[in-house]
Amino acid sequence: MGKLSTILDQIDSGTVLLPEFQRGYVWNRDQVRGLMRSLYRGHPVGGLLLWETEAESVSVRGGSAGAGTHLLLLDGQQRITTLYGLVRGKPPAFFEGDPAAFSGLYFNVDSEAFEFYTASKMADDVRWVDVTKLFQDGPMAFLSTFIDTPDNAKIYLRRLNTLWQVYERHFHEEKITGSDKTVDSVVEIFNRVNSGGTKLSKGDLALAKLCAHWPDARHAMREQLLLWQQAGFKFSLDWLLRNANAVATGRSLFTALDRITVDEFQAALEESINHVGTFLDVVSGRLGLDHDRVLMGRYAFPVVSLLLHRSGGRFEDRVHQDKVLYWYAQSALWGRFAGSTETILQKDYDTAHREGIDGLIDTLQRWRGGNLDVRPHDFEGSTKGSRFYPMLYMLTRVKGARDLGSGLELRAEMLGKLSSLQVHHIFPKALLYKAGYPRSQVNALANFCFLTQDTNLTVGKRAPEDYFAEAERKYPGVLASQWIPLDPALWKVDRYEDFLEARRELLAEAAQSFLSSLRTSTGSSEERLLAPLSVIGEEEEDARTTQVRDLIEELRRLGYSMPSTDAEIADPVSGRQIAVAEALWPDGLQAGQGNPVVLELDPESADLTRLAELGYEVFTSVDALLGFVNRRNEDARLDTTDAEPEPPSVDEPIDQGPLVERFGTEMQRLYERSRREARYSATYFLSMLADLGPMETARKLLLSPAVSDGFAALWERGRLDLTVEALVTRAPFTDLFDERELEVARARLEQFGYSPRTGADNA
Repeated sequence: MGKLSTILDQIDSGTVLLPEFQRGYVWNRDQVRGLMRSLYRGHPVGGLLLWETEAESVSVRGGSAGAGTHLLLLDGQQRITTLYGLVRGKPPAFFEGDPAAFSGLYFNVDSEAFEFYTASKMADDVRWVDVTKLFQDGPMAFLSTFIDTPDNAKIYLRRLNTLWQVYERHFHEEKITGSDKTVDSVVEIFNRVNSGGTKLSKGDLALAKLCAHWPDARHAMREQLLLWQQAGFKFSLDWLLRNANAVATGRSLFTALDRITVDEFQAALEESINHVGTFLDVVSGRLGLDHDRVLMGRYAFPVVSLLLHRSGGRFEDRVHQDKVLYWYAQSALWGRFAGSTETILQKDYDTAHREGIDGLIDTLQRWRGGNLDVRPHDFEGSTKGSRFYPMLYMLTRVKGARDLGSGLELRAEMLGKLSSLQVHHIFPKALLYKAGYPRSQVNALANFCFLTQDTNLTVGKRAPEDYFAEAERKYPGVLASQWIPLDPALWKVDRYEDFLEARRELLAEAAQSFLSSLRTSTGSSEERLLAPLSVIGEEEEDARTTQVRDLIEELRRLGYSMPSTDAEIADPVSGRQIAVAEALWPDGLQAGQGNPVVLELDPESADLTRLAELGYEVFTSVDALLGFVNRRNEDARLDTTDAEPEPPSVDEPIDQGPLVERFGTEMQRLYERSRREARYSATYFLSMLADLGPMETARKLLLSPAVSDGFAALWERGRLDLTVEALVTRAPFTDLFDERELEVARARLEQFGYSPRTGADNA
């Protein structure tokens, strides 16, 4: 048995360490609260598994183990890291993760509840005690705090002492010992005991073995990844390892690294880093793909690393370079590596060895059935997750697209201080929603173009028929440079679908022309390198964008992983695109735990059946995902013996009888009117009314961290007057809600152009 105080001291002294092959800290705040509540109540929280070893070469987080006997924590990292952070007030030296997950935990000496600090609730209430301060100062430090409540002081101090005694809690320890235990065997044991916890990737396993002989391997790789991230490109450890593996072994499976010495791997890693840097410079300077959002085809990079390895670290000439760029762009556009990555990579490695870049192009063409032509329907995607979004940006950079407000070519050297570009909806969102177009059409790729931020602000929400003619008159040819149809009849909102069709034809023609020029390059023309530009966020926010953003912020606050947004999901067998998710958690809401989670708000354009077959947990609304997270957290907080009643709300309004009944009638009418007048069936809202009643439904919606699906849907239809937010701000119903709830309602309505006073919707 090991006492917590002793274990924490051992961490400080470097006796208890974390093996390098473990992933970082992934717990969320509800898990932290649940652990502390269980410890406070004396419930079992599980034991620890440690590897006792004298091996100095064992790689640990933050360095090597050094001389002497060490205990490597195999099972219990999340619990011990949490307790270290709460007791010491800082993360341990081996920490990797978000310390906000365990920072600011408070204990209520009256209700015995654990909650994270909120000023509005705790600032003036002495009953809320900082858990870290208690561990550091002891219970008696709070004696004077309760001097005004002598009847309760003894009870409060006894409860604080019970919590403080957690510091002396004993944990059952099991140890793996023996000189015969290697890193490989311990990694296998780790995977078995963590079958329900955090999983290691294939790359993690390969690195665990490499780190046994080169302890600084992971650190060196992370340092390089950080440098690329500072330059605007975010890559994973596994991805960099694939590049090194391609150079070192020419194999796609990480197990090939077992036959490589440390010196060979170090040399291959350094060489692959140089190759990636070389190719990034070319991709940015020649194709204009200068930031992470538009860097397509990442898994083509290991193939390019292998090609550069074969040619001494550089392209043979301009012709060779342009052919590699052609193959890279085409492999990305058609999802060459979106399916069975390792199998496809190995085929391309073998082809690169035998036939070089010409063989790779021929293989890609055969794989595509002989056709690599870009057609208008290829630009039919929507959102920035479409495979052809980077192509639109590439064309903007390489084909000399011009700014509609200044007539200047969108090049850094031309724009000077105006070099921040913004994605612009050619037909404004609000205009299209008001005309009844669905979200997938509003966000159609062919409705995007890039403008300077200043022009974007100037154009604002003007209709194309208003600003196109003006731009063309001032700067002849500017519309054609952005592949905008010149027929004024197509600039009207009722011809929007025809406009999209015509623009797709122009974009496809431009894309095909540029790609062909790369394939047939003679290297004789002067190469014009493109300086990087910065691209900032949306030109205007809509309710859906805000809803997804607020959802992600709330999940991050609770300690969940950061998702990829506008993320393509491909079928691992065929490589075809089966969804473009608003948010994707590929390793589960918590890294390495649970199935991948998808938020897909355009279910009609996704293959939901295939997603389910592949093991994705799919949510087609923000409300559904929030409900899932709340239930998940509730399950983590409560069990049959550990239920914690919510303290009564001090802000509960007095039941005003007839007014409450009238409010309930109006809430029911909102559902009926939304269905009849806005063609929106608010089924989730109706079920909430049945389960919670009108008052609690309204409060739940108002206090939600993100606007509801109903609010977003009604905004798209220009009917915010039918939202709960609009209803509660109308007299006499304002009397039923407190100022905080009313302020939320007013702020949401005003943010999206609706005036609660006049009922005018200016969206």
